[in-house]
Amino acid sequence: MRYMLMVKATGYSEARVNHSREYNEAMIAYKKTLAKAGALLATEELQPSSAGIRISYPAYGENPEILAGPFPVDQKLVAEYTLIDAKTEEDALNWALQMPVPAGRGEFEIELRRLEENLDNLTRS
Repeated sequence: MRYMLMVKATGYSEARVNHSREYNEAMIAYKKTLAKAGALLATEELQPSSAGIRISYPAYGENPEILAGPFPVDQKLVAEYTLIDAKTEEDALNWALQMPVPAGRGEFEIELRRLEENLDNLTRS
């Protein structure tokens, strides 16, 4: 089963403040461990919301509203993600709990969610 670990944005990630060397090394080691275990499918950092565009569709079919970033961090923006393959939700949670946390940066949040397996839709043409 595939799971996505979404690291939520902070004021630091939105301002593009670099992480410490220790944190970067810990993340590299973590991702190597995931890869060695055959669990790592993908991992990427996103640019800050100042480089993003949001498209909002009104409830009653009106034209969409297009907004350029930046967006408020309190809206639980995603800063990066890691896509993993795990046998169970417990295994995925254990991987998420092993993800390094940057020191001295305040609150750090990871959201873990299972991806829908829509293989039937992919095989039909």
